[in-house]
Amino acid sequence: MTTTSTPGPTRSTAEGATTATGRITLLVALAVFAQESTWNFYDSQVPPLLREHLASAALVGLLMGMDNLLGIFVQPWIGNRSDATRTRWGRRLPYLVVGMPVAAVLFVLVPHAARSLLPLVAVMFAYALVLNSLNPVSTSLLPDFIGPQRRSRANAVVKIATSLTIIVAALVSVLVVDDHPYVAFAIPAAIMLVAVVVLAATVRDSESPAYRAALEEDTAEAGQEVARPRARDAVRDILRDRDRSRLMLLLAILLFGAAWASSRALLTPYGQEALGLSRGDAGGLTLPSGIAFLLAAYPAALLAERLGRLRVMLAGMSVFGLALVGGTLVQTPTGTVVAFVVAAAGASGFMINAVVVLWNFAPSPNLLGTYAGLYTVGWASGGFLGPALVGGMVDLTGWDLMLLDIALLTGLAVLVVARLARAQRRAPTLP
Repeated sequence: MTTTSTPGPTRSTAEGATTATGRITLLVALAVFAQESTWNFYDSQVPPLLREHLASAALVGLLMGMDNLLGIFVQPWIGNRSDATRTRWGRRLPYLVVGMPVAAVLFVLVPHAARSLLPLVAVMFAYALVLNSLNPVSTSLLPDFIGPQRRSRANAVVKIATSLTIIVAALVSVLVVDDHPYVAFAIPAAIMLVAVVVLAATVRDSESPAYRAALEEDTAEAGQEVARPRARDAVRDILRDRDRSRLMLLLAILLFGAAWASSRALLTPYGQEALGLSRGDAGGLTLPSGIAFLLAAYPAALLAERLGRLRVMLAGMSVFGLALVGGTLVQTPTGTVVAFVVAAAGASGFMINAVVVLWNFAPSPNLLGTYAGLYTVGWASGGFLGPALVGGMVDLTGWDLMLLDIALLTGLAVLVVARLARAQRRAPTLP
């Protein structure tokens, strides 16, 4: 009699792998949720603090983009450093365990420093420096543990966590900030502290496949003079490559990052100036759009696996831009909320898949942290330039046309991704 035992263990192994993938996805989502809780509230409520000292929308936008300017320099370096880190906890977690509590303390200090401009800017700078150091480290955990085929779905869960932070920031704005501004800043900081405790107790990225592969490579290279790839080497490789796909993708990330950051950093003053809302009510305009992003994120990942990531990115950006044009035509609080609901659903198509495409362009698993840093360089560059550029346009044309200004930036991003999609159809380079 012949017995076959293969199906049982195979199914059990697959179920175990699925459980492990789901667990690490949720934990990475928790780390991102904690960090983005402060980022979104920062984008919503720091501009009104700056406007107490500055009249120019361009200057407010420039200072709000300072964190993104720091990210351009900090994130690829720290991503590359984490690639090279070796501890018994792995290469990412030590940075999170140290950095997240420091960022929480600095965030609590923001409203206390707002009595005058220079202390406020100093605390903003310190907070942005620390949190920029955490971003590529936390996002790199996902490709460390999860293979290319499942990264869109896993990243969708992470982005759902991001959309929840938009809801949290909007709720705190509506319910707390007008009456208790200091408490309002303490709530996201407390979320970050709780998250870092959970991460420290449950995650050891020394167990990730990518980290084990890095250790095996270290062992194989023992005694040899092998230079570790640096962030600047990765950038040089992209710039010198005759295939411009990676460069075009980074440009698209920059442009759409500019549009997205503008829509977040300047929406509260837009609500106050163009719609006549209070600071708290204007800060709550993003609440329904956060729910829309949450609902659209996972379908955007599934559609990308079926139709192709570049197609879904292209369609999503187009929806985002057209929705903002509609919001310009129907300039009421309700019209703005509807426009941002549709825009957020469209934005999910780009934001779920762009980093996955860039990860899959990486020539080596040992550069995943570096490429996570390069993604955030593109996104942060857009985040720095976008609010200042749109703020300057607002200074020239008025707050009433702000959404149309953002739609123009989005149109440029659409053109770049359309060209990238055509190039990939002619000569595919994506794995």
